[in-house]
Amino acid sequence: MAYSYTNSKKVTYYLHYKDVTLRGGRKQRIYFFARDERDGSLDAVPAGYKVMETQRTGMPVLKKA
Repeated sequence: MAYSYTNSKKVTYYLHYKDVTLRGGRKQRIYFFARDERDGSLDAVPAGYKVMETQRTGMPVLKKA
C-alpha cells in the first residue's frame, strides 16, 4: 500500500521514487507525488524527510527534516 497524502483541497496524492542518472554519470534517487499509484510507490516517507504542502497549488513535496 503506497503512502498517501490528502491536501487541503481534498486531493489524494501517492508517494513514488525513481532512480535517475544525471549528466555527469552520478546516480540519484528522486521522490515525487502523483495522483495515481504506479510502479515505484513507497509505503512510508523516507527517513530524514517530512511532507510539506505548497502554498499556491497545494501540491505535496518532500523536505529534509
